Amino acid sequence: MRQFAEEETSHGHKYTGDMAELRCRKVVGEKEHPNGEVDSQHTNSDSCPEDESGNEQTTSPDPVSDTVPKSVSVPESDTVPESDTILEDNVISSPDGTEEENEKQERETTSPTKRPSSRSVILQRLVKVFFGCLAAVTCGMMYAVYLSTYHERKFWFSTRQEVERELTFQGGSAMYYYYYKHMLSAPSFEKGVYDLLRDNRTVSGQTINAVEQLSLYPELITSLLYKLTGSQDVIEPVYFYIGVVFGLQAVYVTALFISSWVMSGTWVAGMLAVAWYIINRPDTTKVDYAIPLRENWALPYFSCQVAALTGFLSNNISSAAEMFCYLLMSVTTFTFLAVWEQSHYVLFVQGLALFLLDCFDLVQPRKMADIHKVYLSSLLLAYLLQHQKSDLLSCPLLSLLIATLLARYFQKNMKKGPLVARVLKILLHFYLVFTTAITFSYVVKKILHVNEDDFALKFLQVKFGLNSTIDFITNMLLCQDAFLSPTQDLFLRLTHASVLPFYLLVLLVCLLSTLHTIYRRLSGEPMNLNLRLEDGRIGEQPEVTYHVFHTLLFGALAMVFEGLKYLWTPYVCMFAAFGVCSPELWMTIFKWLRLKSVHPVVLALILSTAVPTIIGFSLWREYFPRVLSELSELQEFYDPDTVELMNWIKSQVPTAAVFAGSPQLLGMVKCSGLTVTSLPLYTDISLLRRSESTYQVYAMRSAEDVYKLLMANKSSYVIIEESLCNEMSPIKGCRIKDLLDYSNGHVVYDKGEMYAFSKHGRFCHEIKMNYSPYTNYFTRVFWNRSYHVYKVNSVISFQY
Repeated sequence: MRQFAEEETSHGHKYTGDMAELRCRKVVGEKEHPNGEVDSQHTNSDSCPEDESGNEQTTSPDPVSDTVPKSVSVPESDTVPESDTILEDNVISSPDGTEEENEKQERETTSPTKRPSSRSVILQRLVKVFFGCLAAVTCGMMYAVYLSTYHERKFWFSTRQEVERELTFQGGSAMYYYYYKHMLSAPSFEKGVYDLLRDNRTVSGQTINAVEQLSLYPELITSLLYKLTGSQDVIEPVYFYIGVVFGLQAVYVTALFISSWVMSGTWVAGMLAVAWYIINRPDTTKVDYAIPLRENWALPYFSCQVAALTGFLSNNISSAAEMFCYLLMSVTTFTFLAVWEQSHYVLFVQGLALFLLDCFDLVQPRKMADIHKVYLSSLLLAYLLQHQKSDLLSCPLLSLLIATLLARYFQKNMKKGPLVARVLKILLHFYLVFTTAITFSYVVKKILHVNEDDFALKFLQVKFGLNSTIDFITNMLLCQDAFLSPTQDLFLRLTHASVLPFYLLVLLVCLLSTLHTIYRRLSGEPMNLNLRLEDGRIGEQPEVTYHVFHTLLFGALAMVFEGLKYLWTPYVCMFAAFGVCSPELWMTIFKWLRLKSVHPVVLALILSTAVPTIIGFSLWREYFPRVLSELSELQEFYDPDTVELMNWIKSQVPTAAVFAGSPQLLGMVKCSGLTVTSLPLYTDISLLRRSESTYQVYAMRSAEDVYKLLMANKSSYVIIEESLCNEMSPIKGCRIKDLLDYSNGHVVYDKGEMYAFSKHGRFCHEIKMNYSPYTNYFTRVFWNRSYHVYKVNSVISFQY
């Protein structure tokens, strides 16, 4: 080849020969080293026919190009594809300067085919997006209609009186509906808000900011919408209220639909996720029996935030779509923080999942910085909206963000170096982040005098068996269903609905692929932003990796506290639906199995369609008749004793009266507009202590002791419930009277058995006897089979 170049030089074409030789090296894969030497292993002189006809090349030498030394080589990463190189050679070697004609002819032959193909691709995408959005909205609307119909059939809501309708808001949630009624009856919206900001009609002896303490922004906005839309003449207030909640549930399932659709690429996954969500409704939502609960208002916004975050993390997204996801994520994060008092704990768990993605270099640093901006700005706005609420400054989410930023500032080269060095840097990063976060939170709490987390720490110690206590509040919370560990019934229900087996399979595949991706990142392999289906790397997708960490963290919490299953099971349905409908997941499995008998891509596409189709038909066959029977079956909500009690309170009790009783019952009493001694809030320690004082009516205490406790809370009436006085609980030691006896020290152990003993009888039993000294302090004013109401005498009359 060198000899051929020398011959060409003698004819005055040395430059042409060198260029032909360089082009030949590109075609046959010859490799040049930086020093100008040629790798002989990649040289094939017989495979370059162009050299044999080099005398036909008429390209004149370029004087400027002659100044380039021959030792300069083109790196392999910068070379053009082989097809382009060959085309270039043909153009240069064309005689008589016909290269312009060839280029023109090439544009004419290729442009007609490119234009229709690009247009058809855009059209296909638009049609796919249109039908996917239509399916998502349809699923959400149908679910809202289903909830409304089921609610009507279950409670006969339209035929009930106002009092009976309010009683359907169970679990103490009726008090939230009272504030909605208060805003509608206020002379103006501003006056209604002012009264709630300085509310002295809710808790006796206290003036509270009800909007902040009870998170009443949903009621404020709903009442404002009811007035602005002119719905007074169209729909009753209670129907508008529950209609807004059911509408949010439609948004909830629509967001789950979109999340599964974005991850899998097909809206069939969204339909399967919605079907699983509805089938497992007792384990995915509380909206069936406690409509006004804060979770039912807040979790739809969190679902939208997760859907926006899923799209934002995706690498296959346009700049416009990324900006839309960023704005939607910002709005929903702020709304979620404003609506629910406990939302920052949920976002903290989400922040941990994103923290893991960032540590292992599984997400672009630019996107991680944008997410941090969303968190910080949302916390700041929520802090200002909630009147400088100190809980947000000491929340773990803010501590995690501050610690991450500080640790990253001191570890700028954390993602560089060999495998062992990077692992050690990540371990050091974990240590710096968590120690800084704990220190920051401790300092802020000491400055702001926040002591509620001390109770939470003691509660967790008792929960995990690290300590024991006789404290009534701690033991009562541990006996609540929400704080118990889930039973096997939960897993049996999820398995029977077929969602749990597929979820575990999808989680296993995605987790193993994620671990493999983490190993490649730590080994120095850069992030691949242009994955193909043939690659079979489901763990390389940032949105999938996030959901792996998301479901693992929330799943671990749900295994400890059953009440947190409502944060986990909806995403179990979504994640399982995404997996069975994702060709990338099936391709990842086939890549591991090294399937060769059948083309893996074709088989992956077939299974990603066939498997969800089979699952869908099986669910339709088994559960669709059950759904129809739920809607056609007329149930009955019958509680005449409570209705009688509420009617008596509204008609016979003065408006200035103060009621004492169990927190759940006081939530219903508050819906009548009266003042109560406590509220059904398990996050406020002061209210829990007030509830403990009221619960003493079920303990073995003297009439004088109970009277003093009730008067300390300015009680006018006390309600004694037969269900608590004669409680038969299946959980040993979890009855209210057992917890009180244990806390008051009225327990005697004899030969391994526990007995209650006191010189006083049980108050709720003794007061029914109507003898002194109980009649000196209390006067019975109402009773039926379930309730006994006693007036707390302001003047003690001693009768013997």
